[in-house]
Amino acid sequence: MDQLPETPPPVEMISPPLFERLGRRGFVGSVGGAAGYTLAAGPVMAQTIVTTPAEGLVAGEVSIPAGDRALPGYRARPATGRDWPVVLVCQEIFGLHEYIKDVCRRLAREGYLAVAPDYYVRQGDAAAAPDVGAAAAIAGRKPDDELFRDLDATLAWAGQDGGSAEKVAIIGFCRGGRNVWAYSAQNPRLKAGVAWYGPVAGQASTLTPRVPLDMAADIKCPILGLYGEADTGIPVDSLRQMETRMREAGKRFTLVIYPGAPHGFHADYRPSYRKEAAEAGWRLMLEFLKGNGVS
Repeated sequence: MDQLPETPPPVEMISPPLFERLGRRGFVGSVGGAAGYTLAAGPVMAQTIVTTPAEGLVAGEVSIPAGDRALPGYRARPATGRDWPVVLVCQEIFGLHEYIKDVCRRLAREGYLAVAPDYYVRQGDAAAAPDVGAAAAIAGRKPDDELFRDLDATLAWAGQDGGSAEKVAIIGFCRGGRNVWAYSAQNPRLKAGVAWYGPVAGQASTLTPRVPLDMAADIKCPILGLYGEADTGIPVDSLRQMETRMREAGKRFTLVIYPGAPHGFHADYRPSYRKEAAEAGWRLMLEFLKGNGVS
């Protein structure tokens, strides 16, 4: 499939017997704290299972001017050419570690300029947090308005690094998936967004005044949602609500739910990794980006 239809129907990746057992409303669970982000994924491992070489790429640490300070970041792109399509990569709550850097290199091998800013740097060093709770506390102190400015600054930096100003997308994992939703309701330049198991419900706050369910009418680009049926922190029911609100608002939302997959199923450095679902989701993501003009 080289291109998705202009108005794609919702996609179900649930086998018929399992769908009948789940019912239309799916599981009932709670969304709160860090549960929807990383707790369901288990402890962090020492290294990634997948390691993408940097040969033939320009890849490494970068510094991104962002208002009051420079953001640490990681960028990977092809070594030749220019005007590469740009993909913003939004990290989990665990900071800018090797897994996120490898995701950037994987995208670069597909012809993208992929850049992951460490936008939690003002709140603390998430990569050095001693446990999930400490990492979640750092992420929880990030205001949305500051996040949007940081992502705007990252896009401006990518343009100066040879990236295309017209072919721009955003992807994110866990809390980064939630940030995909939020930024897609903010920036009209985006051509596509891909939310890997990003929570859509939860409790709003002064720092994050809206949850994705409240943003449907403002979403400015097609969204691909990649979720796990066994994610204990993101109930299928909340995804159905998001699907309904996006449809009612006339927005393009392709929802994919992988049977038996837990939260963090793409994170190959954690026990939550599910190779089949991770690889299928990656292929679909690349098709979605290309189908929406980000190639």
